[in-house]
Amino acid sequence: MSWIRCIEESEAEGPLAKIYDEARKRAGRVYNILRIQSQSPASLQGMLGLYIACMKGESPLSRAQREMLAVVVSRANHCHY
Repeated sequence: MSWIRCIEESEAEGPLAKIYDEARKRAGRVYNILRIQSQSPASLQGMLGLYIACMKGESPLSRAQREMLAVVVSRANHCHY
């Protein structure tokens, strides 16, 4: 089994602390999908930019449709989150 050290909220500093703070404001908590990328705040910030653009940017698809597509793709890829 793989193991990746995650930087906890209490240990976060600098850019990572800011990302965690923004996550709590946006979602009420810091999800594990963010923590798993905590070793590289720059790549985490890039991933968040892509996610926000895909899920909240202008599109002919509604937010609900986008979320449904994400669930279908995750299921097809056997993701358990």
